[in-house]
Amino acid sequence: MGRLDGKVAVITGGAGDIGKAAGERFANEGANVLLVDVDAEALAAVCQEMDNAYIASFTADVTRAEDNLAMIAEATRRFGGVDIFLANAGIEGSVTPITECDEADFDQVIAVNVKGPFLGLKAAIPAMMARGGGSIIISSSVAGVRGSANASPYSTSKHAVIGLMKSAAKEVAAHKIRVNTVNPAPVESRMMRSLEEGLAPGLADQVKAVMQSNIPLGHYATPQDIANVMLFLASDDAAFVTGSVQMVDGGMMA
Repeated sequence: MGRLDGKVAVITGGAGDIGKAAGERFANEGANVLLVDVDAEALAAVCQEMDNAYIASFTADVTRAEDNLAMIAEATRRFGGVDIFLANAGIEGSVTPITECDEADFDQVIAVNVKGPFLGLKAAIPAMMARGGGSIIISSSVAGVRGSANASPYSTSKHAVIGLMKSAAKEVAAHKIRVNTVNPAPVESRMMRSLEEGLAPGLADQVKAVMQSNIPLGHYATPQDIANVMLFLASDDAAFVTGSVQMVDGGMMA
């Protein structure tokens, strides 16, 4: 018996490191999973690599309302409904001071990281109500609970989704839908390689060493570390957990 037997999960950002790890973890626990990403080629490669009969894919842009509705409709058509929605799609934006930050870059980060989850919740909640409940998980960050110099669009977006989560948790509790965020410290991923290089071009290894020194457990998280907490929130083990900010940070914010 898997912890998610009979459940249907939709995961955005499915071609990324955390999305892929969560999709595989959920499927291995018995869920039917629809991995969603805007990058069709990367998504196809991820699904081919995993080769899991429980995992399907769907190409969508989370900043578009019609795409969010379409991915929920696809999960319903394919698997019969939606029980778990993981709003995981996100971008880091450029690493630059506020005074030099391009307005278009700010708008794009907010569109993907905030508007995307908002539209996803708007599409997923009615489907979950039809199933009698469910679990919504939004990917935030340690940058969502503290400031991040030279990454103001990203930090702003990750603070914003905590507000979205807390509001949604109160709105949908009566429908037995739980809503939480997962807030990782740095994770071994493409995104962190980009941020490390952006903070000090040509000195990414030194940036990583400094960041790891600020984590009491002494190392970055793995995507699987984050997926394990997402699994807990998705499962009935977290039946009384809603409106929470789940830090997965190796003690970084202790």
